[in-house]
Amino acid sequence: MQDALAYCAELVRNGDRDRFLAALFAPAEHRGALYALYAFNLEVARVREAAREPIPGEIRLQWWHEVIAGERAGEASANPVAAALLDAIARYRLPEARLTDFIEAHRFDLYDEPMATVGDLEDYARRTASAVIDLAAQILGTDARQLADPAGIALAIASRLHALPMHAVRRQLYVPVELLQRHGVSLEAVFARQSSAGLTAALAELRALARRHLAQVRVYAPKLAPQALPAVLPVAPVRSSLDRLDRSDAFAPKEISLWRRQWLIWRAARNPARIAG
Repeated sequence: MQDALAYCAELVRNGDRDRFLAALFAPAEHRGALYALYAFNLEVARVREAAREPIPGEIRLQWWHEVIAGERAGEASANPVAAALLDAIARYRLPEARLTDFIEAHRFDLYDEPMATVGDLEDYARRTASAVIDLAAQILGTDARQLADPAGIALAIASRLHALPMHAVRRQLYVPVELLQRHGVSLEAVFARQSSAGLTAALAELRALARRHLAQVRVYAPKLAPQALPAVLPVAPVRSSLDRLDRSDAFAPKEISLWRRQWLIWRAARNPARIAG
């Protein structure tokens, strides 16, 4: 199992630096399970990139369903992420229903159907990014659902805005169609990577939504159980990320440097009131 946990830690370090750094603030005995959860998150979130077509992606997601249900014991034991995740599920009694719902939500990623409404985007974020925060808090021995929902939504919106250029190339759209229509922007214009005043206004509205959720995080943060803090630390760079997006072209988003992301996470670890910026 140590080899599997080490594999997960390395996968997260290379693919999700914020969560890797955040887990370092957790007690050592819980870090392996956190890295298992975060590695699982990466494996599922990257299914479209790995599979490239919906059917192979569906097969891969179904495989994860069956792993969690205990139907792929032999194959799971040979897969370091699956083995580590199953160990974490057993050790921390992670709810299988929450994990399978997480997988179901990511089926959206496999297809080119656009995100229809703001409500749909918020629901997708709750079932994915918010679920990861809440499950991480459970590993750490507490409940963070009240804060996890807005924190995950803000995090998901910021990450999808940064990924807009990549998504546009493959005709995938997380910016809600209702926002684009309100500002007179066609889907084809987004897929053609055409900047416009309407698109700028639509994305500004989406960033404002993320900031409203961050405001809720700010309210709940003082009530957060201290042991849950590492689960929420990946949200610390979101406010700065949104600020940079304010000053960016939609298809050339400005990124936060690695050292600054590290500093924002470290600052929030010392002062939880800074989680929301």
